[in-house]
Amino acid sequence: MPCLVASIAFFFPRLAIILLVIFSDYIGRACTTTLWPLLGFFFMPCTTLAYAYAKNAHGSVDGLYLAILVVAVLFDLGVMGSGSHSARRARKVRRARTERAR
Repeated sequence: MPCLVASIAFFFPRLAIILLVIFSDYIGRACTTTLWPLLGFFFMPCTTLAYAYAKNAHGSVDGLYLAILVVAVLFDLGVMGSGSHSARRARKVRRARTERAR
């Protein structure tokens, strides 16, 4: 069962957050307010899951848990950055095709 949850969290982090909020208090134990998990759900879901893991497993974010959190932040930023990069590349390809068609 933990492997299933981990694979869901890796491929579908927002779905994992929803399932954790509905079926457990895992996110609630890590965060004192609902603002940060809500913002994390929309902007940085992997970071939210990594922070909840660090707080629940260790009680604080230091050492190995800090490294996991940094990797999650980089992963979230990479996902956002690659989306803008591919959109920019698609615009260039469309523009080149339009110029060739003329």
